[in-house]
Amino acid sequence: MEVVSSITTKLQGLSTSDHASVVSMNLFVALLCACIVIGHLLEENRWMNESITALLIGVCTGVVILLVSGGKSSHLLVFSEDLFFIYLLPPIIFNAGFQVKKKQFFRNFITIMLFGAIGTLISCCVISLGAIQFFGRMDIGEFDVGDYIAIGAIFAATDSVCTLQILNQDQTPLLYSLVFGEGVVNDATSVVLFNAIQGFDLVNLNPHIGLEFIGNFLYLFVTSTLLGVGTGLVSAYIIKTLYFGRHSTDREVSLMILMAYLSYMLAELFYLSGILTVFFCGIVMSHYTWHNVTESSRVTTKHAFATLSFVSEIFIFLYVGMDALDIEKWSAVSDSPGTIVTVSSVLLALVLLGRAAFVFPLSFLSNLSKKSPNDKIDIKQQIVIWWAGLMRGAVSMALAYNKFTSGGHTHLRGNAILITSTIIVVLFSTVVFGLMTQPLIRFLLPDGNSQSSTAVSSHAGSPKSITVPLLGEGQDSLEDLAQQHLNGGNRLRALLTTPTHTVHYYWRKFDNAFMRPVFGGRGFVPFVPGSPTERTSASITTPFQ
Repeated sequence: MEVVSSITTKLQGLSTSDHASVVSMNLFVALLCACIVIGHLLEENRWMNESITALLIGVCTGVVILLVSGGKSSHLLVFSEDLFFIYLLPPIIFNAGFQVKKKQFFRNFITIMLFGAIGTLISCCVISLGAIQFFGRMDIGEFDVGDYIAIGAIFAATDSVCTLQILNQDQTPLLYSLVFGEGVVNDATSVVLFNAIQGFDLVNLNPHIGLEFIGNFLYLFVTSTLLGVGTGLVSAYIIKTLYFGRHSTDREVSLMILMAYLSYMLAELFYLSGILTVFFCGIVMSHYTWHNVTESSRVTTKHAFATLSFVSEIFIFLYVGMDALDIEKWSAVSDSPGTIVTVSSVLLALVLLGRAAFVFPLSFLSNLSKKSPNDKIDIKQQIVIWWAGLMRGAVSMALAYNKFTSGGHTHLRGNAILITSTIIVVLFSTVVFGLMTQPLIRFLLPDGNSQSSTAVSSHAGSPKSITVPLLGEGQDSLEDLAQQHLNGGNRLRALLTTPTHTVHYYWRKFDNAFMRPVFGGRGFVPFVPGSPTERTSASITTPFQ
């Protein structure tokens, strides 16, 4: 009888725990719905966006839960790095690559890589050196060189989720491509840098370790990109060869979604950068795979990826808002509020300085290589780029949790100070800088809509516009310009004077001659009764990029 009683008690405890989890999930889903409804009502508000709305709702919900629980807890779910990196981040980054307007992205690829990779390293160095200089004088705990570099990587990560909501790619295509591209590459660089730091003994730093560290960083960067491209090509080849749409559109949609997620998980399996992998997988799948499925599947995948990304974004900001009031972290530093304010202020100042340290110098270098004044980044645009990357968000939070907590819990005072300071920086930068971003853009670029009209018309296609194919057969202005140089017979001069245009021209020739016959895409989909080629050939005649 005692055994039976014990088992019954345990089952009742499990039942109570399960019920509590169900209640928490119900409340969280209800809050997600509230964020969507309120975000819709504030759609025309020039100050608010959905990220800020979800963050503020999260904070208010945290206050209510804190009061109801008697100060014991402020959130419904326990933060998990796996939840963020494995389930929430992949849909956001993949959709960014899947929906990107590739013509603008690759036209500004060199500048984007300058900002996203080199700029992130510069920002990391500035923040790390500043942290060594200031935190070493403060009584916040013992940290080694690796910890300070990790702090630099944490706060060098801009929030690509929030940044993508700042600019409209139809209104300001150049700025959007730069801010968007830099945001994704920045996040990937920060995560790769952070992970690379964990595997090295930076206390006894020497030239050999330094070179090995740089080599490991480049290896992660290149192999992650190649893995994403390879996975995207495999998905395109499978769907093109087997053509699932003849029997079931559900299968081809399912395969696209699963292959996209598989690219991220493979990167994690091989200790690579899942962000870079899934981003380039999205680009490749939108270029090839998307055209190998039926028309109904194109509509379905477009909305499915966008919806998953949207819900993940709202989920992240809602949780960050609630977690900002976690009583465990604040109780560990309740005796030093002045230190928290000082550390947060120093970190914010270093973020501002680190951002400025590369945006303006690298913009100057980028402008030196541009011949046309329209392709150069003027001072107003540089200010917008600098400002747009000041926000810190979920990536910084997740990296800080990884470094300074154990299972989501903080016990050391120094770690608690840095966690709470990270929360303050994320809240302040997202809310304050986010609220001021749209008015700042309207002030600096009042005529942005008229400037972007011609640029938009020339490359308005992506999976967002399903009535025209992606990256079609026809030449565009970039090809025409490269062709003019190449017709003159001096290919080397063309490459040196207009490298982006010339590389683009040769890529198009290679793509049409070798890639599309194998992997599909517009113009090379097998003609099968009921296939996308048959249904769209009559209505789709104008290719775009």
